Formats: sequence, structure tokens, C-alpha cells
Amino acid sequence: MSTPSSTPAAAPGPTGSSDAAATPALPVTFRPTRTRVVLLTVGVLMFGVISFAGLTLNRLNPGERISFVFTACIFLGVLCLLARPKVVADAAGVTVVNITRVRRLEWAEILRVNLRTGDPWVFLDLSDGSSHPVLGIQPGIAREQAISDARALRALAESRGGVEP
Repeated sequence: MSTPSSTPAAAPGPTGSSDAAATPALPVTFRPTRTRVVLLTVGVLMFGVISFAGLTLNRLNPGERISFVFTACIFLGVLCLLARPKVVADAAGVTVVNITRVRRLEWAEILRVNLRTGDPWVFLDLSDGSSHPVLGIQPGIAREQAISDARALRALAESRGGVEP
């Protein structure tokens, strides 16, 4: 579930575009909260179990114990990276934080906000002809919240920049 810092946009009208009056106040942050909670909880639990096992097994030498803890750290680090995505919209544009990259986009660069049936996350169609994934809005665990967040981001893009309603 994403947690925007303001009220999400209303459902789209018959034409499929969202109501511009329902755009959230800026700045607003969208992130898949349920996914983050699951990933970070599993990461901490895995770290604890692997480290505990490595430190309590009597037959292991100190180097092997360290390798257990190191492996647990790697698992936790990977899951923390997977929990990183978010989208921050402000008056100047959108900052898209994906797993390993951060990209800043001006509102005028965003032509369309897409979340089609079956898409794993939102895609932004950009003015340079490319498409940019937005992992901070993903319908995996919290589909309704992701749809609401995508509509809110679409409404912001329509009211601020290059998106045509």
C-alpha cells in the first residue's frame, strides 16, 4: 500500500482521466508501504535466523561464523534495496527512486502516466520518446491503493505539465 502525504485523486470519469480538482497537495510521496513492510520484516527475520544459526552451531570455526553473518547482511541489504522505491512529486517535478537509480523529471517531460492491466508498476511516457518505470507505485499487494496513487500522479501531471487530459 502506498502512503501519499495527502488525499489521493478521485476515480476517473467516463473518459478515463482523473478529476483535476482531486489532485493532492504538493509535495506528496507515493511508496508501496505493504510491500516495504513485508520485505523489511522478512529481511530482519532472515538476518536474525541466519546469524543465530551461524553463531550457535558448535562445529563452525570463527571464519565460518563470520561468513554466516556476512551472508545474512547481504540478504538484508538486497531486501532493503527492493524496499527502496518511491515517487516524490513537488512543484518543480517528480523524483523517481527505483531500486538502484534516482531520476529527477520536470513536469513538462512527462507526457503520460500509465498503469495498464497486468503492468507490474506505473510507466511514465516521456517527451524524449522513452518510457520510464516507476517502481514506487506497484499494484502487487495493494492494487486499489496503487490505482489511486497512479490516478493522483496522473492528475498532478495533467495539471502541472505536458500531459494532455
